[in-house]
Amino acid sequence: MKNILKLAIVLLVAACGGGDSRAPRNLDNACLLAREKPSYFAAMRKTESRWGVPVHVQMATIYQESKFIGNAKTPHRFALGIIPLGRQSSAYGYSQAIDSTWDDYREATNRRSARRNKFQDASDFMGWYMDGTTERLGISKYDARNQYLAYHEGRSGYASGSYRSKGWLLAVSDQVEARAQMYRAQLDACGR
Repeated sequence: MKNILKLAIVLLVAACGGGDSRAPRNLDNACLLAREKPSYFAAMRKTESRWGVPVHVQMATIYQESKFIGNAKTPHRFALGIIPLGRQSSAYGYSQAIDSTWDDYREATNRRSARRNKFQDASDFMGWYMDGTTERLGISKYDARNQYLAYHEGRSGYASGSYRSKGWLLAVSDQVEARAQMYRAQLDACGR
């Protein structure tokens, strides 16, 4: 009976995404991250091949959005500091994609079973979104700063310049760019 219970728990954990959904231990070293989570690195390479978005840009954006946590959600909102109003948005998973944009991705790519808490799907989503940003707004796929601004604000928001009045967001986008360049240099150094 104990063995059956243990097997059931293992199968349940595996069905829910299992141990691969935990964040890597060292988020400041792209080479160690790739070594610890080879499936993540393989997914990002596949996305780079399919959509042309470099691994280092994906990594920096995923770091900023979820810190590589598969079930990341936005914080709750409160009225008067105590009355819960729900979450700030429907953003969820590694890529922090909102419901409507995720649905657009699944329909456009015919990947109806894609899940935001599955790294391979989140990476592919990010490639799809950034590829569309390049097509519509002309932002280079290597430009982590502006790709992030368009990712955060949405393409229409970026086109209207909504980010310009958000000093905090401009600072975050500079951090994303710096992290992308750090990851790029690290990946070059370790031959990834």
